[in-house]
Amino acid sequence: MAKKTTKSTTKSTAPLHIGIDLGTSRSAVVASNGKRTWVESYVAWPKDFVAKKMLGEAILFGEHAVENRMSVELVRPLENGVIRDGTERDEEAVRELIHHLIEQVEPKEGQRIQAAVGVPAEALKVNKLAIRDAVQEYADALMVVSEPFAVAYGLDALSNAMVIDIGAGTVDFCVMHGTMPTEEDQRTLTMAGDFVDRQLQGLLAERHPEAKFSEVAVRHFKEQHGYVGSANGKLEMKTAVGGKALNVDVSKELKEACEAIIPAIAETAIELIARYEPDFQEVLRKNIYLAGGGSQIKGIAEAIEDALKEYGPCRVHTVDDPLFAGAEGALALAQDMPEEFWEDM
Repeated sequence: MAKKTTKSTTKSTAPLHIGIDLGTSRSAVVASNGKRTWVESYVAWPKDFVAKKMLGEAILFGEHAVENRMSVELVRPLENGVIRDGTERDEEAVRELIHHLIEQVEPKEGQRIQAAVGVPAEALKVNKLAIRDAVQEYADALMVVSEPFAVAYGLDALSNAMVIDIGAGTVDFCVMHGTMPTEEDQRTLTMAGDFVDRQLQGLLAERHPEAKFSEVAVRHFKEQHGYVGSANGKLEMKTAVGGKALNVDVSKELKEACEAIIPAIAETAIELIARYEPDFQEVLRKNIYLAGGGSQIKGIAEAIEDALKEYGPCRVHTVDDPLFAGAEGALALAQDMPEEFWEDM
């Protein structure tokens, strides 16, 4: 692959600090020049010359890639929090996605780029070298951190706090106690957003075998209407039976699928709290923050509180901007981090 030209060749201007949240479902970028954007974590290549002529692009990203999935090789490179299968195509997709994100914040010609990248905790352990290789073509200095730590840093929740980042591929936990977190302070579950999608798809297939529901439609419906607890009226999903348009009430299936992740989240949170210094466990229980797309499931903060209340008073907060919380935290890290923590490319 030819080297891109985003990376600076001179150090004549002030560096551009960039925070990237590289997620399984969505990736976001925020820069010190005030620019920020996000994209669904899909990369696609036209299948043949006809597709390339129709699309007019060599590579597609995000929603544009999904909308044209019949004409492209569609890649969602991060699966279960790590680079999917570690294949060459998936690693290429990660490189292209990172390049696309950096281009969106419009660094100046020759500007030094210092990028802090937040990734799922499992990717940090398993794919750190691959992610470093993906970023090094487009940045001059790099720092890779776990997504929940980036969120905690952006919230200034640096001590006696827990972040639970509910993403598509993983649920990542990070306990903060006034220092850089270690592996012992973090946990990862794979029962996350994609797991909910699979549960919902299975329930719909079982209870409505006559109807067809696409994977993309199921994911989008869950993201828009997902809930636990009580629903406000019927939730109907559009489908087709024998070519005929039909609305199907999926309220019960959606609730059941979303609630499937609550026990594992509560169990892991309890384990981390139990390991914490006893004198500060009550403070920790009152400083739990939900981040990631899964934090937008209606009623999930209350459901987790309810699951934890037998262990003492607790308070679960939801971050104000789950789409950008990780990238904003990564940017704050990039701007504050001493030089010795940076890895020059």
